[in-house]
Amino acid sequence: MKKATVRSVATPHGEGRLHTRRAARPIATLLLSHGAGGGIESRDLWALADALPAQGVSVVLFEQPWRVAGRKVATAPPTLDAALTCAADVMRVRTPLVVGGRSAGARSAARTARSLGATGCLVLSFPLHQPGRTEPTRLPELRGVGLPTLLIQGERDPMGRPEEFPGDLDRVDMVVVPGADHGLKVPARGGVSQDEAMGIVVESTLEWLVRDVVGNPRVG
Repeated sequence: MKKATVRSVATPHGEGRLHTRRAARPIATLLLSHGAGGGIESRDLWALADALPAQGVSVVLFEQPWRVAGRKVATAPPTLDAALTCAADVMRVRTPLVVGGRSAGARSAARTARSLGATGCLVLSFPLHQPGRTEPTRLPELRGVGLPTLLIQGERDPMGRPEEFPGDLDRVDMVVVPGADHGLKVPARGGVSQDEAMGIVVESTLEWLVRDVVGNPRVG
C-alpha cells in the first residue's frame, strides 16, 4: 500500500487525523471514519484504502479525536459528527465526495453526509441495534440520508442481520458478505475466504461508485 499522507485536524473535541491515499487521477473521493471499538486499521477500511486509489478513487480515513488521544471508548455521537464535519471542511475535493464509515462511523456518516455536500454515503456494518436486542433501532438514521447509499452488511452481524433491514429503504443498495460478522470477519471454513470477503467489499464499492455516484450531480 502506498504510504498515506497524514494531516492533523482541529476539532471542538481535540485533534483528529486525516490519513489520505490519493489516486493519480481521481474520479471520486471517499471520506471514511472508524467504529467505536477500533480505529482506521479495521480490515474493511484498510482494504478500501489499499485497493481503490489504483482504480481512481482517493481514500481518506478519518481518525476521531478520542482515538488519537488514546482512549478506548468512543465519545458521544454528537462529538463524532462535529469532528467529522471539521475533517470534511478542511478537505479540498474537486471530485464527487462520498462520506462513509463502519459501525459508529457509518451512523455518523448517515447523519452528516447530506449536510457535508456529499454525493453518496457508504455504510459498512451499520449497527441497527445493540447485540441481542431488536429495539430500539437506528433505522431512522439510515432513512434520513437522502442520497445514494451503499450498505455492506455481514450475513451474521449480531447488530443487524441483512434480513432485519426493510426492503423499502429509499436509494439504499445492500450488499451482503456471506458468513461475515460485525467486523466483516468470516469463518475459517466458511463459504468465502477473508480475502474474498474483502474483495466483495472493494468490488461492490467500486461498482456502486461508478454506477451511482460518478457523474451524478448531487440533488439539492
